[in-house]
Amino acid sequence: MEDLTDNEREEQLRQWWSDNWLWIVGGIALGLAMLWGWQYWQRMKMEQAQHELAGYQAVLTSLGQDKFDQAVVEAKALRNAQPGSPYADQSDLVLARAAVEKRNFDAAAQHLRTVMDGSKDPELRAVARARLARVLVEQAKYDEAVALLDPASAGAYAALYHELRGDAYAAKGDGAAARREYDEALAAPVEDTGLDRDYIELKRAALPPAAAAGAATGDAAAAEGTASEAAAK
Repeated sequence: MEDLTDNEREEQLRQWWSDNWLWIVGGIALGLAMLWGWQYWQRMKMEQAQHELAGYQAVLTSLGQDKFDQAVVEAKALRNAQPGSPYADQSDLVLARAAVEKRNFDAAAQHLRTVMDGSKDPELRAVARARLARVLVEQAKYDEAVALLDPASAGAYAALYHELRGDAYAAKGDGAAARREYDEALAAPVEDTGLDRDYIELKRAALPPAAAAGAATGDAAAAEGTASEAAAK
């Protein structure tokens, strides 16, 4: 095939441009539109994050000034504006801690349940669940605290849940059940828990000896039987 002359190549180029210019211009326009859209989306995300951060900082500022009620109002405003925001979750967690410090366990439980039931972050949900269990123990709701914690589905938090269940049983006076839970917590690999094993062992050692607990249970049963016999007579 003979080489094309300059005029022929020029005419071929004109023909190609005539056939394809619309696609080329459209592709460039589409690319520019996508670039603008991506930049706009990034800018909106940044502005939203800054707004959420400002709301969280307002909560912290109010708490730092001992204005708990004002902090609650600000946290609610943030939650209403951005229900799924991690800053809204963090606001409820810090409000729960402040409520515990004030011995307002009902308010603490409410904030923790909000995170436990509604957070998109599974880590925060697990943290809120563990803290709520501690609050329930403070409220002497021992059975509710135990029922709240399922080590089988807790993943990396299983050992912590066993420890907290042990605390609930110990506070309830069920030393045998508390000992079993503490043993389960201590049986987990050290590198997987991050728990204070020395503290768990200390709590376990403070439980009544198993024999003494059994004897106490037997004595109570015997006393109940004697009382029943006396009542029958």
